[in-house]
Amino acid sequence: MKNKLVAFTAALAVAAIGATGAAFARDQIRIVGSSTVYPFTTAVAEAFGKGGQFQTPVVESTGTGGGMKAFCAGVGPDHPDFTNASRRIKKGEFEDCQKNGVTDIVELKIGFDGIVMAMSKAGPDLDLTQDQIFRALAKEIVVDGKLVANPNQTWKDVDASLPDQKIEVLGPPPTSGTRDAFLELVMEKGAEKTEMLAKLKKDDAKAFEKVWKSIREDGAYVDAGENDNLIVQKLETNANAVGIFGYSFLEENTAKIKGAKMGGNEPSFELIASGKYPVARALYVYVKKAHVGVIPGMAEFVTEYTSDKAMGEDGYLTGKGLIALPKEMAEKTMKMGADLAPMSADGLK
Repeated sequence: MKNKLVAFTAALAVAAIGATGAAFARDQIRIVGSSTVYPFTTAVAEAFGKGGQFQTPVVESTGTGGGMKAFCAGVGPDHPDFTNASRRIKKGEFEDCQKNGVTDIVELKIGFDGIVMAMSKAGPDLDLTQDQIFRALAKEIVVDGKLVANPNQTWKDVDASLPDQKIEVLGPPPTSGTRDAFLELVMEKGAEKTEMLAKLKKDDAKAFEKVWKSIREDGAYVDAGENDNLIVQKLETNANAVGIFGYSFLEENTAKIKGAKMGGNEPSFELIASGKYPVARALYVYVKKAHVGVIPGMAEFVTEYTSDKAMGEDGYLTGKGLIALPKEMAEKTMKMGADLAPMSADGLK
């Protein structure tokens, strides 16, 4: 009964927007979500606004988790129209959307991004493996066959081949899609390299998950918030620190910072696109279909975003650091954008 009431209230809200017209409805698209996707969506918003037919959309960097929470809160002018995400929507988030009347969600995969670890140009060159990063940042690691509080204070403590420099990593908070992806692509993969933890994964998956998802809280890892530009600024003034963020922020700041290699691979456009760089993830934009035709310009904005001139191999987003989708994937996204076909929960975790 409660779900029906929420859906009915949401339907009334949309009907009210349509009935009252522009006097009460927003005439400007509102977008929230991932700090990683933010520069790409901002570029599309600016290009879209220059067309002159619609106002330039308002884009906010709230983090993937914060964006999903706002996006899924309901339907109507008080709620955002799109949300950016540096990971796929979670099953629980999708279910929250449904409960709150956000029943038709269009999923657009816009490209790929690499997660990089970077430092000041004055800092040492680093070539790290997922195993080394896990042993540097996990709250607990295996020492002499036992799971203990992480004792490593310097990178050299982790591996003799690394610099004798204090471990000081500035990274994203728990609400960030970059944090989620970093945990899955780096910390989980790194944990699996330890024989005892690989066995734990088979014997007790939940206990294993707790180990790779638990980051140090003793100062070695610093939650630097959702503003990746702020991390870059901190790296400039601290040659000992290492930052975690999306490749696009490294691309934009190559005059100030440099990227660490991952398993011998540079964080470069070419290596991420080829799949050789080991820490890469897909980026998404989600559309609230109930707002299409109500908030002016939404369908047209999707057309701009999914166009070849924006997200294609030679599109203006690649100049911002977006790794373009392969041709077949790009065509699928363009079709999704044209059809505005709602997604299902199939395959969500």
